[in-house]
Amino acid sequence: MTKRVLPDLRKYEFEEVAFNQLMQNRINKVLIVCSNYDFYMLEEDGRIDERIFYEYTSLNLRYPPSFIHANSAKRAVTILASDKIDLVITWLDIGNYKAFETSKIIKESFPDVPIAALSHYSSELRQKLEKANTGIIDFVFHWNGNVDIFLAIIKLTEDRMNAEKDINEIGVKAILLVEDSLRFYSRYLPIIYKIILKQSDAFMSEGLNEHRKMMLMRGRPKILLATNFEEGKYLFDKYKDNLLGVISDVSYFKSGKRDPRAGFELLKYVRSFERYFPVLIQSSDSNNEKYALELKGKFLYKHSETLEEEIKTYINQYFSFGEFEFWDPVQMKVLVSVKDLTGFQRALNTVSADSIMYHAKRSEYSKWLKSRALFPLANLFSNIEYDDFVDVNEAREFLVNAIKLYRVFRARGVISKFNRNKYDEYLGFARIGDGALGGKGRGLAFIDSFLKRNKLFKKFDNVLISIPRTVVLSTDVFDEFMEQHKLIRFVANCDDDDEILNEFISKPLPVWVVEDIKAFLKVNKTPLAVRSSSVLEDSHYQPFAGVFATYMLPPAGLDQMLEMVCNAVKSVMASAFFIGSKMYLKTTAHTIEESKMAVILQEVIGNKYEDVYYPNVSGVARSINFYPIGNELPNEGIANIALGLGEMIVGGGQTLRFSPYHPKKILQLSSPGSTQRDTQQYFYGLDINPNSYSVSTNQSINKKKISIRKAENHGSLKFVAATYDLQNNIIRPGVMHDGIRVISFDNILKYNTFPLAEILQELLKTGQREMRNPIEIEFAINLDVPEGRRKEFSFLQIRPIVESNDTIGKLPEDFNVNDTIIYSESALGNGKYENITDFVYVKPETFNSANTRQIAAEVDKINKLFVEKDKRYILVGPGRWGSSDPWLGIPVIWPQISAAKIIVESGLDNFRIDPSQGTHFFQNLTSFKVGYLTINPFINDGFFDVNYLNKQEAVFENEFLRHISFKEPLTVIIEGKNNKAAIFKEGFSLEDNSNSEDLLDEMPPSGFM
Repeated sequence: MTKRVLPDLRKYEFEEVAFNQLMQNRINKVLIVCSNYDFYMLEEDGRIDERIFYEYTSLNLRYPPSFIHANSAKRAVTILASDKIDLVITWLDIGNYKAFETSKIIKESFPDVPIAALSHYSSELRQKLEKANTGIIDFVFHWNGNVDIFLAIIKLTEDRMNAEKDINEIGVKAILLVEDSLRFYSRYLPIIYKIILKQSDAFMSEGLNEHRKMMLMRGRPKILLATNFEEGKYLFDKYKDNLLGVISDVSYFKSGKRDPRAGFELLKYVRSFERYFPVLIQSSDSNNEKYALELKGKFLYKHSETLEEEIKTYINQYFSFGEFEFWDPVQMKVLVSVKDLTGFQRALNTVSADSIMYHAKRSEYSKWLKSRALFPLANLFSNIEYDDFVDVNEAREFLVNAIKLYRVFRARGVISKFNRNKYDEYLGFARIGDGALGGKGRGLAFIDSFLKRNKLFKKFDNVLISIPRTVVLSTDVFDEFMEQHKLIRFVANCDDDDEILNEFISKPLPVWVVEDIKAFLKVNKTPLAVRSSSVLEDSHYQPFAGVFATYMLPPAGLDQMLEMVCNAVKSVMASAFFIGSKMYLKTTAHTIEESKMAVILQEVIGNKYEDVYYPNVSGVARSINFYPIGNELPNEGIANIALGLGEMIVGGGQTLRFSPYHPKKILQLSSPGSTQRDTQQYFYGLDINPNSYSVSTNQSINKKKISIRKAENHGSLKFVAATYDLQNNIIRPGVMHDGIRVISFDNILKYNTFPLAEILQELLKTGQREMRNPIEIEFAINLDVPEGRRKEFSFLQIRPIVESNDTIGKLPEDFNVNDTIIYSESALGNGKYENITDFVYVKPETFNSANTRQIAAEVDKINKLFVEKDKRYILVGPGRWGSSDPWLGIPVIWPQISAAKIIVESGLDNFRIDPSQGTHFFQNLTSFKVGYLTINPFINDGFFDVNYLNKQEAVFENEFLRHISFKEPLTVIIEGKNNKAAIFKEGFSLEDNSNSEDLLDEMPPSGFM
């Protein structure tokens, strides 16, 4: 026998089961056709509605059917015509010559509605059925007064209605019952259904949240009923790949006549396909037991006093229901019993080799998984034979690794309900509490789902694309904390950040939350990021990017780590009410009561290097490039990457800018001089000393700024650096040569040792399609992984870039640049900006980059006046607004310039800065539709008539700033299509030359898509 090649688990992709497509046809409304007396007995004595409702709820079934009564055929047809009836149940009275008349009338009028019939007389009814029932009645059952038969009728009918799609297309399992005795199958079916439904209730524990549990219920095994040999053989042939087993009588019709050995013939037929296939032969003749055993079947005596118990025992044992019992054939005993996949995985590591081999040869692992609706894993095991392995140790290793892989797959794209008793390393995203996830939390959950939906996790060789392990404390944790300690009134009246923080820190989190965090920390041993996830963050319309706090924590002992995490959680909650946040809320017309905060606990991607921890690459990418250079196109997107923590990027520090479609054409690397001058000189890492963290309003309190030279000892530069050869004035690849290290990312972008450009192309294209909006993503990359493990691309965030086509600006074709105060050919924004009379600019003649912090403080004072008056203004200054590096620009934060409607970055002769892109600051500018212009007039890039401004009377002036208030509003137009913009001088009038039809033609068919 030729051995099959085992699947490579490193590349294997499980197929998702479409549980939402199962059980599409349901019985919602049942029409019972019988005499008033019979229905009274059902309604009052049998309490059918109450009993069925109880049965459904006790078995965790939803949507119990409702019952309608008709006491005649005429009444039944009237109801069927007016109501949506899914099933008709009628009484067959042997003494009444109209036994089939009612059913016949109903069937003729409504041929698609299934009809089930009940009768007290099973033996006499058989002959009558054979003569009179030619396709009229679908099912006939013996009525012994037990209402349980109704549950069986409804479920059997639903199973038949859904069998074709659910079993053969989606892979749901089934049990085939071949029995022609009304009395016996009417007795068996309620028993088997109860076993199945209780089994389903047990395997619901495999569901990671309430929704997934209910979806699993849809995957319960079905029952297929046949009453003769041909029907049984047909159903076996049709569904044999998904059958758990067969239960068969011995004597029933074959070839049109009763055959006392028909059941054995069916058993022989089944055995011709599969040696170990479970078959239970049940008979009224105990002499049939010997032959059943000879054919490797099991036997059940129909007249046994313990018939029900024996059926339960057989189904649980041979159809792989209930717990999985690891049997050792040498020791002749059960080694261990397991009830779920976690226990199953654990047992495989410890049970004997004989036990592993015994169950593997009988395909019992896949059978047990099938019966629990774990189809993707079961299908993997079904396609492998024990003989495909070299030895039992290889089989054991494969089984364990496959289960690990499946558990990771199962958790992806799912928001798991956090359970401190079950939480383990295989859950990627879990929620503590039942409230909202907040903006960032929603974004992460969305990323996880679309990575799974588009099969992107392993799309690139030797790369794993995923989100970091995440637990979200939902907003009800925040609500309980705020209400328990009555903090909302306090924060409303307090304007001191430190006082707010200390008040929050002094209050304990709810005990249940602390216990859940503790359970999470027992599993997660890496550094943690504690991130804000306000319900207002990263929305489509008003992203609050970077407004609230994020803290990073190094690993520590459990007790110390728990204290640090709890303090960081409370610090993040407190940041929702810091002064900057309140100003931002005011700008967006929100109140502090709307600022509900979820908090994210997230694994930090990276590695430990000496006394710090950081990723090899951090980055931000956008699906639209507002500053295309050379061959770059706006819709090709743009990325900024850096070594170390993302602090470098979101703070506006020196990063490497590249287009994912042109990764080898990078302006910063165009010459050896620019490569040395314009690339990263330092980076940030997390201090791994637990004592480096303390409660503070400063989020960077335990982040270290590290020079590139110092990182030489870390061994991390080999992934991202090149070498500047000073003597020969050339850049040499790698770090094997002597010289100055430069962060060029050549290995990645030039030599493609990691497919970053291709990954970004895919994620930006897919993310934009999924969100139907231009997007920005944040990511981190770990290249320093053990041999044989995939490199990690960690997808940290996705958010929309807010664009509006409400007004599409168009500059006059022949305007004179001398009519403008500022003209830019690197502009972000679109449309005509009106009602702006105020102009604030940093005086070029007195500017010194050593004074940028003082300038930021002065801008803050002026901005507060505009906020109080609810006015907008134009702000102009050299370098990068919002840079965390004061030598690169004015280090303002968003609330300090929140009233500016047009912001201009102007270069000076000795202070030229590339347009900033890749920061939270930048995200807020675009979100509020702030016009954003860049000019460097000293190198003929744009125009700035500072002399015109200097001649205007100032309403305020000091050493650094000048504020002019014009009498008439200035005309400001940004032509988004061509990235051009002009701020015209006072008095300049512009004719309305726009045409709505023309404007529509200017836009691409799908906006920026």
